[in-house]
Formats: sequence, structure tokens, C-alpha cells
Amino acid sequence: MDVLNVGEKGSIVLDRSPFYAESGGQVGDQGVLHIENKAFFKVLDTIKQGHMHLHLGKLEKGTLRIGEEVHPEVDVNRRAAIVLNHTATHLLHLVLKQVLGEHAIQKGSLVEPERLRFDFAHTAPLTEDELHTVEERVNAEIRANHEASVEITTPDEAFASGAVGLFGEKYGSKVRVVHFGSSVELCGGTHADHTGDIGLFKITSESGVAAGIRRIEAVTGDGALRYLEKRETEFKQKLSKSEERILNLEKEIETLQNKLASSFSRDIAAHAKMVGKVKVLATVVEGLDGKALRNALDHLKHQLGSAVIVLATVKENKVGIVGGVTADLTDKLNAREIVNMVAMQIGGKGGGRADMAEAGGNQPEKLEKALHSIYTWVQEKVTK
Repeated sequence: MDVLNVGEKGSIVLDRSPFYAESGGQVGDQGVLHIENKAFFKVLDTIKQGHMHLHLGKLEKGTLRIGEEVHPEVDVNRRAAIVLNHTATHLLHLVLKQVLGEHAIQKGSLVEPERLRFDFAHTAPLTEDELHTVEERVNAEIRANHEASVEITTPDEAFASGAVGLFGEKYGSKVRVVHFGSSVELCGGTHADHTGDIGLFKITSESGVAAGIRRIEAVTGDGALRYLEKRETEFKQKLSKSEERILNLEKEIETLQNKLASSFSRDIAAHAKMVGKVKVLATVVEGLDGKALRNALDHLKHQLGSAVIVLATVKENKVGIVGGVTADLTDKLNAREIVNMVAMQIGGKGGGRADMAEAGGNQPEKLEKALHSIYTWVQEKVTK
């Protein structure tokens, strides 16, 4: 094809190109090729074919002919994100061998703008502690801000110096060696000038892809920040839903306890004893909290009409007491005095009003005797 017309897709070969072609797990560059305002070719991918770089894409404007001079422009923001992720794979490889052992060699990788994927030799899933250590150490290497150092040498000299290469990879007579601190690898990809440029490294998943091969996926830089922001938003949403569910459950529990208090009060009202002309009820109840006890007390006041009522509950070796006196009796009998009298016998104290009071104690073994003493106490008060 000698001419490419607007709307047509094609592959363009340049005599020289700033575009990185997909290789070694790093995706190819995107960008544009243009002739001033006459032609505009959008590059969607760059791949290798032999020694040539093929710029794959679509002509958005004008026409392109073989031999015309174009101005190439790489998508620098996309490239910058790829650079950070690629540099992070070098640090990750270094740290994995430190944490898991020298056997954890690279078995494959994918470096995109949005994320990185790194496959390595290891027989078992990484534990939470191992993942935390790996992430922590990679970020330590980032903060160390190692400067990139690149040299061209022979494969033998590179391996003799401790450089790491891909097993089974065929290298030419010259290789490119990239240094970041203790990390020394043979690599032809694009890299950051300093590890500190990465900013942040965050592992997003760890999984198995084949027998003896594990995979880590991670994000860096702005991608890591966006990932954490998303996780924070999701956490807040889940927390909000959990709080709403807890609130609804608390309301359901309160409703059920109120029903239980009403039913309970009907059942025990018949156990009230006459002390003189006063009905007295003093008993232990189970399954009701403080609010439900107060509701039960109100129900019993209504049912008994004229009475002294003391209800007690025991939970986790702690005693809770609520006492009440109907309005017609408060000139002779005081709920606060009754409750305090009981509380003193069970190692506690209380307070409240003449018609309703509450108390607590920490000697449940003395509760039965203390409740029984209420009948005698009332008897003494009403016969004065």
C-alpha cells in the first residue's frame, strides 16, 4: 500500500522512531504521527517485526504516502506510567529472591500503564506476612531513591558481574544492563531515572498460574493512590452499610425486648405478694437489658395499679436492678431508698427518684436474700 486514506487502518514503518515496541513484557507505546495540520495518524500500538518497528493505528485526518516526513509524538503520560511499573518489576524481582529465596526467579511479566504483572518460580501461595514483607521492602527500595545506571556490555561480562537475565532468553553479542541499587538486570525496556519516581508500590493480588509458578499483580504511582482511594471508598461504603444494618438490628432487638417485657410482665404480675395493703413484687428476670427492664417495670405498674416492684438481672457476674413505686404510694415508700437498701447488700449502690430508681452490684450470690428482704422492709414502712 503506497497511500493511506482517512479512516483507514494501517501499519507504518519509520526510518527511526522514539516509540517503544512491545518486548520483554512491556507493552508498546501509543501516540500520534502527524504532518503539521495536513495528516494525523493515531498510533494504538507499536510492535516489532524483525528489526522493524510497526506503528499500528488509524489515519484520523488527511492522507499519508510512502516517503513523507512525519513528526512522531509518544503519549508521554502513558509512557511515564509504564516506566514506573517496569522499574517496579526490577525491585520486586530483587525483593522476592531476598524474601523467598534465590529460586524465585522471573518467569514472565506484563507491564502496562495501569498495572504490572510479575510471574515467578515458587511452589506455595505467599502468606499474608510474606506479602506484607515484600511490599514493605519494595517501598523501602523506592524510598532509597536509587539512581538508574545503564551500561552496554557482553552477556558473559554481564552475568559474571552478577546481572540477572531471563532463563532461556537468547541474547545478542551486546546486552543492556540496568542497575538500581542492588538490582542488576539485563533489560531493554524503559525505566525511571530514580526509584523514588515510583512513589508508591501496592500489591493488588497474588495467585497461582501453573505448577510452581506464582503471580503478583501490583500498581504504582498515581495508580497506587487511585487504588487505595477506591479501597477506602469501598470500605467506607461497607462500613456505612454495616452501621445501618447494626442500627436496624438494634431496633429489632429493642422491639423484641419490649414485646418480651410486656409478655414477661403479664406472666409475673400474678406473683406479687400482699404486704399489708401494698402489692410487692421482687424477682430476678433473664434476657432483658436495662431499657427492657424499665419497660417491664412500667407494664407492671400499670397492671398492678398500686405496688412496689423491684426487678433484677444478672449478666457476666454483674447485677442490674430497677425499682419502682406507683404514684399513690410515694408519700410512704421511696424507690430510691428501696433500691439502695438492696444494692448495699450486693456490693453496690444506686440512685434515682421516689417513683423509679436503678442500682448495680457485683455480688450476685447475695441477690436472692437481698430481694427477699424487700418484703420485710416494706412491712416495716407501712406499719409505722
